[in-house]
Amino acid sequence: MRSDNTGDWRLRWAQACAALGLWCLPALTLSIPKGLLPFGLLLLASTLLVPLRVARATRQIGWPWLLVALAGIVPLLVALVSIRLTGSSEGIDGRDRWLVLPWAMAWAWALDPPRTMLWRGALAGLLAAAALALTQVLAGAVRAGGWLNEIVFADVVLVLMVLAVFCRPPRSWHWSVIGLALGVLAILLSGTRGAWPGLLLMLLVLVLGSGWRSRRSRGLVLGAMVAAGIVLLASVPALHQQMRLAELRQDLARLDRGDHNSSAGARLERLRVAAGAFADAPWTGVGFGEFDRAMQRLPACRGDAGNQPERCHLDHAHNDLAEWAATMGIPGVAALAMLYGIPLWLFLHLRRGAATGRLRGAASAGAMVVAMFMLAGLTQSIFAHQTTTSVYAAVCGVLLGLALREAHWRDRSR
Repeated sequence: MRSDNTGDWRLRWAQACAALGLWCLPALTLSIPKGLLPFGLLLLASTLLVPLRVARATRQIGWPWLLVALAGIVPLLVALVSIRLTGSSEGIDGRDRWLVLPWAMAWAWALDPPRTMLWRGALAGLLAAAALALTQVLAGAVRAGGWLNEIVFADVVLVLMVLAVFCRPPRSWHWSVIGLALGVLAILLSGTRGAWPGLLLMLLVLVLGSGWRSRRSRGLVLGAMVAAGIVLLASVPALHQQMRLAELRQDLARLDRGDHNSSAGARLERLRVAAGAFADAPWTGVGFGEFDRAMQRLPACRGDAGNQPERCHLDHAHNDLAEWAATMGIPGVAALAMLYGIPLWLFLHLRRGAATGRLRGAASAGAMVVAMFMLAGLTQSIFAHQTTTSVYAAVCGVLLGLALREAHWRDRSR
């Protein structure tokens, strides 16, 4: 056996585990309870089979890996310091999963699993998500959430849609279109309005970024698709109800009367509370995971906890930037900027070097995944949920490693 632990049989097993893990990541996350566990086990097993190969990948990647490692480590350190300084009673509670980001990046570089396994897994995951959502709604559920809550369910479906489109092999558009249709059905049945901006962004990129015909023709197609969607929603009562558009109008009417005890009202109220908490303690905030401390400044949230409105105990701000600013201050804002900004910059940098296939490739998929999470973070606290935290770290890490590999092979072929 070689000294680097990469004997032929060990490397073959590790690569087989990596390929299977790449399929399991999108295929099982929503399909089964604790759906990320199979990927985690395969990630660990394949790393232990060739540990020195994976460790050596960190040196081969160089400074991009160090930047990504900082993106995963700094938010964790900021959270730990915040707990120490403010006496927060919250634990890290799964936020150490940010460390998967640099690990998955080195792992994907070292074992170079085929990107098409992500695409195949995404299609399987979208089929399972749509079937699960349809089953739940037909069984009487108002909103489908799979094995998770509705918001997290819709966010992960968006990620699967990105993988189904941008990781596809050549001449496979028809399968990706089927995947998109399944994803739209699952999001619609979830009743989650916060997922639609990300979906519209992906539609915009797909139509305007493709090389099909002229830009004017693509613009007309995009306008026709949006108009058709609006007409469909307005004319089909079931769709109108499932998207909770009437509820949104009621929320806005209640806001006009000064009533914040609604979905939209609570979100706006929490943004104002977050701004006040940040202004009062810009360097420390109220403490990691302690956003409800800030809510106590509201008259409705004082006094007996049993008599307080439900919105006083939602645990987070329903906005990433507001959450991190209010609970961890300026260091939290900087950590969040690193967590989103470093992967996004690397993806865009790697994508710029691709001469062909603008709507295919790991770099394009990764940039879109980060953009999706940033948009979703405008109306919810992405990293307050273990599943979305894990999906972000694992998917972005894997795509970074694959994108670097694609750039490496592209440079060698020139």
